[in-house]
Amino acid sequence: MSDVLESLDNVIAERRRSSDGESSYVASLCQKGLDAVLKKVAEESGETLIAAKEAQHGGELAAVVRETADLWFHSLVMLSVLGLRSGDVIAELEKRFGLSGIAEKAARHAESNSTRGS
Repeated sequence: MSDVLESLDNVIAERRRSSDGESSYVASLCQKGLDAVLKKVAEESGETLIAAKEAQHGGELAAVVRETADLWFHSLVMLSVLGLRSGDVIAELEKRFGLSGIAEKAARHAESNSTRGS
């Protein structure tokens, strides 16, 4: 799975370096700046939520998968614009593995409070 994400990271980085926004969707989107990328992430998030609600009421599960793929892809583009890669998110998830959600959230809250006091 991480091979696919790493390959996507590489393709996105390559397309971002391209100045040809006419033949590359990623280049075109990134040339518009972070706000345009964030708008696309928000749009795809909404479409994913709608597809999930529709699936709950007899709609296509495949639509949820397609919309989630779009959301993940645009999230990877956002990470790339910020100088991050999917591996950074995977590493964070690995740190959380084995922790209950409640314990993980409490640890993040404590960490956030300790950095504010500095």
